[in-house]
Amino acid sequence: MTRQIEKEELLTFNSLYHSTILNVRNYLCRACQGGPAAEEYSDSNNIVLMRHGVFCKHIGRRSVTVDVNQAVFFSKRSTYRVSHPADCGDRGTVFTPAPHLLTDIIRELDPSIDDRPDEPFPFIISPCDSSVFWRHREIVLRLESTRTDVLDSLWVDVTALQLIADVLQAAFVRRSLPRVRRRNGTDADHADRVEAAKIYLANHLCERVTLDNVACAVHASPYHFARMFQMRTGVPVHRYLMQLRLRASLERLADGASDLAALALDLGFSSHSHFTDAFGREFGRSPSSIRRNASRRTLCKMSKNLKV
Repeated sequence: MTRQIEKEELLTFNSLYHSTILNVRNYLCRACQGGPAAEEYSDSNNIVLMRHGVFCKHIGRRSVTVDVNQAVFFSKRSTYRVSHPADCGDRGTVFTPAPHLLTDIIRELDPSIDDRPDEPFPFIISPCDSSVFWRHREIVLRLESTRTDVLDSLWVDVTALQLIADVLQAAFVRRSLPRVRRRNGTDADHADRVEAAKIYLANHLCERVTLDNVACAVHASPYHFARMFQMRTGVPVHRYLMQLRLRASLERLADGASDLAALALDLGFSSHSHFTDAFGREFGRSPSSIRRNASRRTLCKMSKNLKV
């Protein structure tokens, strides 16, 4: 994804898949709260979907907060810095399509790409809906659990490219939505408050959060904050927080969490049933089924290790 000028030991990558048209990599960042760190630059056009944690991407004087509810874009040769507003670190997946394929996908959404082939992403982040988040996770799990020699590369290429196309479509749709005309200073102020709210939610993920709490933290009235947050993120703040919690639960289950009641309470749900109901509505399956599948994958990996 990037080349980092210092602290490289905090950021590691491992390849999940490589073909003539697509690279897919896991990344893990172990950085603690702090920053912005030294300048980094991207050596290719990358789309990153997160599975855990939060970080802030700084471009000049502007910064955006990136978590599991967004996709984030890195243009080739772009420079930026990264800070971490929480101690949780972050991890996710880097998708790098071949340049000609990326151009083909974008051309259907924005024909002007031919006038700026070296600047494919006129945005930094975009919404990541539940379907995209789930399909991303399923691709990663399949790549991690299937031997390279039996992996269906045709399935990977087709599935991953469709995922990339859907992420880009959401980004271009969001970019083209009409906005209420405001003075530039007002728009920038609203953007800053929403980014600050996203950081607040990341740091209070497992606590009881009220609208007044968040609005007070970003120095806005509850009514105006609720409106500006939904306008800029596309979802109400309560829905955004629920998505953060549910998507965090998937990673916890994949990492071996077995007590669903304890997991529910730890992530801020009022009860086991509240968590289970919300999980089912979001992902169309139960957390217990995800836990069982995670256990099977763990046993499979252990079996493979014993054979080596």
